[in-house]
Amino acid sequence: MSNIAEITGRIHSVESFGALDGPGIRYVVFLQGCLLRCAYCHNPDTWDCADGTSTTAGEVVEKILPFRNFIRSGGVTLSGGEPLMQPEFAAAILQLCKEQGFHTAVDTSGAVPMEKCQEALELADLLLLDIKAFDSEECKNLTGMGNENALRLLQWCEEVKKPVWIRHVCVPGITLDVQKLEKLANFLSQFSCIKKIELLPFHKMGAYKWEALGIPFTLSQISEPNANEMKSATDIFTRAGCPV
Repeated sequence: MSNIAEITGRIHSVESFGALDGPGIRYVVFLQGCLLRCAYCHNPDTWDCADGTSTTAGEVVEKILPFRNFIRSGGVTLSGGEPLMQPEFAAAILQLCKEQGFHTAVDTSGAVPMEKCQEALELADLLLLDIKAFDSEECKNLTGMGNENALRLLQWCEEVKKPVWIRHVCVPGITLDVQKLEKLANFLSQFSCIKKIELLPFHKMGAYKWEALGIPFTLSQISEPNANEMKSATDIFTRAGCPV
């Protein structure tokens, strides 16, 4: 690990004052590349592993250091794309952040098999795990892959007591469904490693990126959920005893 600062990877962008990607104010590094093709993705420009900017783990962390006072109560989050698509690079950034005393989080779909990214998973203080759909076939329809790897990762977190925040996008007519949400809530209520569940309303703010890339946005006719619909969804998880 002596030369981890020289490990290279590709990043899409950074956000120096993020408030939506883990606890507190955080510096968010968006890594390039993703296994999934989520129908509601708002960053399809992160999919291609060959795009983005080439840099080293050391350079990434050097750029974080001036923001130390701003993120003191938060930390650093690796997002994407799927940050675990670049497991060695992600692990190097996490290790260097740990040496600087930063709290670290990884925002992941769990799609990358654990054996390919174990070191990064162990180094992260917190995982933000996106559960795309509880039913694996529906997950495949939404993203191109089933949810087996994600559920396996959640089980590992339970075994090793790794703190997890769950994220779930509520798409009207697809995942925003009472029976589906009840099944998911009842399942997640069994896990003590889950510290928070974030139900995220489907939105179309990234639709222009799909158009720019020449990719059909298949959910263009679906309306974004309103406040009452999201409250009803939240109430389902509250009744199940989930931390929302």
